[in-house]
Amino acid sequence: MVQSPAHTTTSTTPPGRGHRPAGRVAGIGPTIFATVTAEAVRTGAANLGQGFPDDDGPAEMLRIAADAILGGDNQYGPGPGVAQLREAVARDRRNRWGQQVTADDVLVTVGATEAIAASVLGLVDEGQSVVTLEPTYDAYTAAVGLAGATVRPVRLRLSTTGTTGTTGTGSTGVRRWSLDREAFAAAVAGPGTAAVLLNTPHNPTGTVLGRGDLEFIADCVRGTDIVVISDEVYERLTFDGEHIPFATLDGMADRTVTISSAAKSFNVTGWKTGWAIAVPELLGPVTAAKQFLTYVGVTPLQPAVAWALDNADAWSRDWARTLRSRRGRLTTALRDAGMEVLGSDGTYYVITDISPLGLTGADGNPMSAEEFCRRLPAAVGVAGIPVSAFVNDRAAADPSDPVHTLVRWTFCKNDETLDLAAVRLRSGVKVHLAGGE
Repeated sequence: MVQSPAHTTTSTTPPGRGHRPAGRVAGIGPTIFATVTAEAVRTGAANLGQGFPDDDGPAEMLRIAADAILGGDNQYGPGPGVAQLREAVARDRRNRWGQQVTADDVLVTVGATEAIAASVLGLVDEGQSVVTLEPTYDAYTAAVGLAGATVRPVRLRLSTTGTTGTTGTGSTGVRRWSLDREAFAAAVAGPGTAAVLLNTPHNPTGTVLGRGDLEFIADCVRGTDIVVISDEVYERLTFDGEHIPFATLDGMADRTVTISSAAKSFNVTGWKTGWAIAVPELLGPVTAAKQFLTYVGVTPLQPAVAWALDNADAWSRDWARTLRSRRGRLTTALRDAGMEVLGSDGTYYVITDISPLGLTGADGNPMSAEEFCRRLPAAVGVAGIPVSAFVNDRAAADPSDPVHTLVRWTFCKNDETLDLAAVRLRSGVKVHLAGGE
């Protein structure tokens, strides 16, 4: 498993202890998200690093969950999930996306993260490879590593100059990310490819892959045994462009595991209620792995999520409009602070390049995003995540790699937090961070 320097710690055996961690987890320390959040708490910084919203989801959904807990619905539910939720997931996919599935094609999981892990463990053998889009959400790399497989990353291409026309940031001339089709095709054709782990809308870049790119990906896997694990947790958070579920493409339903969750759809990241959708031939192995990870999901929360899937579309549209507005406010503040803001069409996130700030790091070289994010909470009172946390070790350590100066920010925070962050960013990031440590 590859981990960026931002993730990694050195494992040592404590005095008097004769055992060591298993190789599959040796050297893995706290994630960058936990580290940045802890530093934000310690310093009182506005946390624009970790992607959890400050706003609660639909009030009726919360009430239904509370009633279920108080009503005694607190024991193990069915292994595949409560029927009410599985039926609601299937109905939602049919009604919104035209994806022809039934409740028998749905497995309820403990968040999308478990669905990803169970899919990889159930469908990828040790020694095989999984193609990902890089920057790659770190849970993908971890799941592949735990399965004894190898990540084969395909770097999304970042334009060297701005595009023309209106963009996702409400401005013209911004740089954007796109699929490198030639590199992707070569990666899929490489030896031992078992799966493609696809993510659109894409974390961390905010890229929404269009139909042309998705059809190209489909063409690459047709006629092979390769499975596509499609992480679509941000399916309701597309602001520009259109989300197209990969399983709805011609011939892809039989080779796709679609993953989503209530966390990003209904602002309940702490509920850890997600699902995997696939035909029985694929869902069976995923279920086999899942049942020995958590056995079942959280019983009393599932009827509440089912209600939201059936009844909260208006709330969801309002929340997306709110996020679009907050994206614009944060983008303006980041530009005012002297950073370049890259194009983002979905998710909770925008990425900036800190190069225009002209900062010098402690080593006398241009400051890296990792050093910038490590120092920012105490110096400025705002927290972000270095994009180097989402790439392989070699790229993360290379000062010439374009991600070296990129920072991810989330705009899913409430108005008070965003206003505080904007004031602090505009107070002079360059002044506060100038001169190294």
